Amino acid sequence: MTSRLNPYISFGGDARQAMEFYKEVFGGTLALHTYGEFGQGGAPEADKIMHGMLETPRGFALMGADAPPGTEHTPGNNFSVSLSGDDEAELRGYWEKLSAGGSVDVPLEKQMWGDLFGMCTDRFGIAWMVNIGEE
Repeated sequence: MTSRLNPYISFGGDARQAMEFYKEVFGGTLALHTYGEFGQGGAPEADKIMHGMLETPRGFALMGADAPPGTEHTPGNNFSVSLSGDDEAELRGYWEKLSAGGSVDVPLEKQMWGDLFGMCTDRFGIAWMVNIGEE
């Protein structure tokens, strides 16, 4: 897989409905995964979307999720730019440059779904997510 740059939108509890709507608009394949699927089955947000991805026949990619518990959802500040792929050296290089002079919200490290993942805000206030999968 090549590296990809796409928007990642945060929703306040209606990510499923929003992502299904975008599928109606753009077509394509929609994958939705809940918090319950990732070990939070008994939590109140178990049926909320932890990660959603729409891939369209035109090559568009749109990701989205319900804001994690304890995270404030503020419309207007509810998106990140997501970098994903399997070239660890390339993506780590982007991570280092993007996080330098900014702040790290989630360190780039192995996550419960098996990939390396981190979140940072660059020195210009732009939120970034970096996900490094297996080749």
